[in-house]
Amino acid sequence: MKVDLNSDMGEGFGPYRLCDDEAMMDLVSSTNIACGFHAGDPTIMTNMVRLAKARGVDVGAHPGLPDREGFGRRELPFTDAELRQQFLYQLGALIAIAKAEGVRVSHVSFHAAMGNMVNRSEALATAMMEAIHTIDPSLIVFCTDGSIIEQTAKVVGLRTLSLFLADRAYQATGALVPRGQAGDLVKDEAAVRQRVRQFLTEGTVTAICGKVIPMAARSILIHSDTPGSLELAKRVRAEITAAGGEVVPVSQLLG
Repeated sequence: MKVDLNSDMGEGFGPYRLCDDEAMMDLVSSTNIACGFHAGDPTIMTNMVRLAKARGVDVGAHPGLPDREGFGRRELPFTDAELRQQFLYQLGALIAIAKAEGVRVSHVSFHAAMGNMVNRSEALATAMMEAIHTIDPSLIVFCTDGSIIEQTAKVVGLRTLSLFLADRAYQATGALVPRGQAGDLVKDEAAVRQRVRQFLTEGTVTAICGKVIPMAARSILIHSDTPGSLELAKRVRAEITAAGGEVVPVSQLLG
């Protein structure tokens, strides 16, 4: 089975870093680069693009709300029009930086609160997907299986890639356990390896309540801000290899 391994990266600012992005780039096949609102800045974005280019890693935009203090995880009262323009501002910035480095942006992956807001409103999701299609109809949209984002992207004519979050617990409905609730993060090595193996071999994941639910995905996401994220990524990649899988960038996965 061919699978993409991606991570939200470049989520620092100035001299501040969340993880060893250079080491993480050696493990992933696709990177979602923070575009300057919830995290990131022009220098970090450029460095991330260069690192990805040197390692043959696909580059994607990871736009969020303009909320550094809350790391883009707080929902703020912006209108749909304001959110659309904030998104376009960030996507345009990364496309320009990447183009200057001879790199094409391959995909879009919404960050935290912005993603939650888009995924809750068909009207907003449609506006976002139409904006993406206008900028570059070849861009791939990262999403969860059966989500509003996935549905509206397909209606607009965009390709999608469903994600499995190896470090986050799921509810029986298929939704993530909200951050801050008990058991929201999965960090135990044995548990992570078992989850990845189950996903690869059975196409399922065990929810926090013990129910086994389907997990239709082709890409595994590692959050770089999860404590021990680098070791987590190593474990996930090792388990993919052990299960006979092959890690490939999203552009090769979908062709």
